[in-house]
Amino acid sequence: MEAIRVTKFIDPLPIYTMWLRQIKRFLRVKSRVASSILMPFLFLAFLGLPLSFIPGLKIGGMNYLDFLAPGIVGMTLLFSSTMSGVSVIWDKEFGFLKEVLVAPVNRFSIILGRSLGGMTIALVQALIIVAIAMAMGVKISGISGFFLSIVFMILTCATFTGLGLIIATKLSNTEGFMSIMNLVIMPIFFLSGAFFPLQAMPAGIRYIMYINPLMYGVDGLRGALVGGAAFPLWLDFAVLLVLSITLAGLGAYFFSKMEAD
Repeated sequence: MEAIRVTKFIDPLPIYTMWLRQIKRFLRVKSRVASSILMPFLFLAFLGLPLSFIPGLKIGGMNYLDFLAPGIVGMTLLFSSTMSGVSVIWDKEFGFLKEVLVAPVNRFSIILGRSLGGMTIALVQALIIVAIAMAMGVKISGISGFFLSIVFMILTCATFTGLGLIIATKLSNTEGFMSIMNLVIMPIFFLSGAFFPLQAMPAGIRYIMYINPLMYGVDGLRGALVGGAAFPLWLDFAVLLVLSITLAGLGAYFFSKMEAD
């Protein structure tokens, strides 16, 4: 009896269908695929590499490229995960969302499939950036550190996929979503410690950074990939775990309450 309830709550076919749709939609837009890789590459190539050759410029005992690479991976996760919410707006505008919401399928399965699709895309992009960074000379701490970084990537994806869904369910057009996301994403990115170490920030800005979810994602990635985290990795993991569950849960809740018309 309990197994039947779980099956009704989590239906594998809608989950797979929505996941596959997100993947196909991303791959069909070649410009989106290219830009999602090109922008992080430009940051690494034209900011990280030149500054890493400046004599004496060391942050926590590492050159600037090693310091920057985890931050750019975090940026990739942030942009890709939050922008997955725009697919909800597109489906709403073109009527597909109405057909999905009135279908005799559990809404949790629908949003789980969409979220997993967005997370898969963000994770693949992040792994490509890690490979590019390694090709540029970034030395990761080891195999265990690499797999630990994937855990932080998944938690970061879940956190910002949930945030994107929360915002998308409250808006009705793409223009409004893009405006709000630019207003939200850029402060989150610049106050994440991606470019500058937390310790170098003024006290007022540092306190703001403490409440920034991406800061814990970038710090965890930095600690796992190259070392030099500002906080213990268990703290980064715990904060991200709580935030990912909270925001992903809220995103699923607001999606379940959306009207079909």
